[in-house]
Parts: sequence; C-alpha cells; structure tokens
Amino acid sequence: MSGEESSKGFPEVGELVVGTVARITDYGAYISLDEYGGVEGLLHISEISSGWVKNIEDHIREKQKLVLKVLRVDREKGHIDLSLRRVSKKEKQEKMAEWKKKKKAEAILEAAAQKIGLDPKKFVGEVLPVFEEKFDTVYAGLEEVVEKGEDIAEKVKLPKEWVKAIFEVAQPKIKPPRVKIKGILQLTTTAPDGIDIIKKILVGCKSVKKPRKVKIDIYTVGAPKYMVEIEAKNYKDAEKALQEVVSYALREIKEAGGEGEFKR
Repeated sequence: MSGEESSKGFPEVGELVVGTVARITDYGAYISLDEYGGVEGLLHISEISSGWVKNIEDHIREKQKLVLKVLRVDREKGHIDLSLRRVSKKEKQEKMAEWKKKKKAEAILEAAAQKIGLDPKKFVGEVLPVFEEKFDTVYAGLEEVVEKGEDIAEKVKLPKEWVKAIFEVAQPKIKPPRVKIKGILQLTTTAPDGIDIIKKILVGCKSVKKPRKVKIDIYTVGAPKYMVEIEAKNYKDAEKALQEVVSYALREIKEAGGEGEFKR
C-alpha cells in the first residue's frame, strides 16, 4: 500500500472504488477499500444484486476484488455504504483496468527507487502526484517516459537520475499506446497505363510527410477500392498522416486524369 493511498481518507459519494471482501455477515459484507488505506465500507445485502439474495456467498466470497459504487459517506462516524448492483459491466471493466494499471505503475516506481538506493515509499510519494498532475494518470506518465526517456525530466521537474531509473525499469514492462484509424480510398482512371498510375500513387502514399513513428498500410479490398490504415501513438498524429495520404492520392489521380474518393 502506498503512502498516497493511506492518506486519502474517504471516497466521495458516487465514486467507483476497488475493494476486497474482508468478511461476510448475515446482513451484508464489509469491504476493505484498496485505494483508501484499507478503510472499510458496508455492502448491504440489498445492494449486492438486483435480484433476491438468499445466500450472500452465492454472489461474493471473502478476499474477492470488487468494483463498487459509494452510496453514502459519514466521515464523523466513519461509515461508508457501498453498492455492487449499481455498477455496470462497463464501469467494472474500466475501473478494474485503471486500478491494475495504477498498481503496476506503483510497483515500477518502487523498483526504480530501489535501483538508485532511495526509500520506495518516499520516492512514490514524491513522483506520484507529479505524474498525476502532468499526465492525468501515473501510468500515462510512465508511457511518456518509455517513449521519450530522460528528456522528460525537465517537463516533470524531477532529477534526471530518477527519470533514468524509472525509464530503465519501465521500458521492458510498458508498451507505449498505439491507435489505429482507417478508411477506403477509391481511385479510377481510364488511361491505358491506369494500373501502373494507381500503383505509383499508392507507393507514393507511404512516403508522404508524417509525424514520427506513424505506420501507413495500404492494401486492396477489390479494385478500385484500397484500404488505408494508419497506426500512430495518438489520434492527432494518425489523423494528420491520414489527411496527408488522402490529399496526396486525390491530387495525383486528378493530375493523371482520373477520379478519386475517400470514405471513413
């Protein structure tokens, strides 16, 4: 458990939280909230399922990880009421994925601290809030470190030695995110050498000016239609590359006396 987690106190009403079933009673279950230092909340039997619950252990078990919604919080009495039935499948998947990424990120930061002989708890306590402020999430910050290396030190205002250690630990464990967009490019021409003209245009499409680390794939889906796939580190770069490809192809086919069209 990190120092940041243990000092957060109480969750907010409506928040989704990750918890571990600590013990089960006749009227519900007590849940240890993983993101709040193990503070406990009550999952009443009426909030376990939308249907009738005869036996609680048919639905949940001790030590099971759950994603729950916070219904009520009484800070003075230390009471937190939780719901399982009000969490959708999508919410559960997204929250659990986010939590797993955060735990992975914290483990990487702790390993980086040990690598340079610093106290892991203090190290995580200093790096965590910086990354969350600059990159929204700690994991997103690690993805940026993996992509840019020590150059990120100035942006986050952390010692280069720290960032280098984080990079060395994170690089084999984190793959920078990639996005993919695509669409159909239709090229036609009545010129005698039309096939060669179109082939030349498609080859040229892959050589257009594009952001760094953008991959362009073009393949036929049945002439005169060709699939254009762009893979990049973010949607902004992908869209920019796609625009360059389409502009180039439509301009070249028009100059060759043919016609072109693009559809997403």
